[in-house]
Amino acid sequence: MNASDYIVVITTCSNEDEAERITSELVGKRLAACVQSEFVQSTYQWQGKIETTQEVRLMIKAKLSDYGAIEAAIKTDHAYENPEVIAIPMVAGSESYLGWISDETVGNG
Repeated sequence: MNASDYIVVITTCSNEDEAERITSELVGKRLAACVQSEFVQSTYQWQGKIETTQEVRLMIKAKLSDYGAIEAAIKTDHAYENPEVIAIPMVAGSESYLGWISDETVGNG
């Protein structure tokens, strides 16, 4: 099992309902084995102004081969014009946990 076949995708949502919709979509379609959520405060530049917003961050554990479908699902259900969708590669992970991700996701690759 190669850890580089797995990713953590991070996105932020405008509210809890949006986060729950995206989470249900990803786990329900087996694009993600697990999605963790937490409330965060984000400060960022947007259209020439500094904004501070309360958001819900999602950390999505998935296969690299499913990234395209994950990004598409997030953008379909997201309220933001330009949502954060970034994938961080896994460089190491316990073989049993990576196996669980593999068993619980579709893996289009």
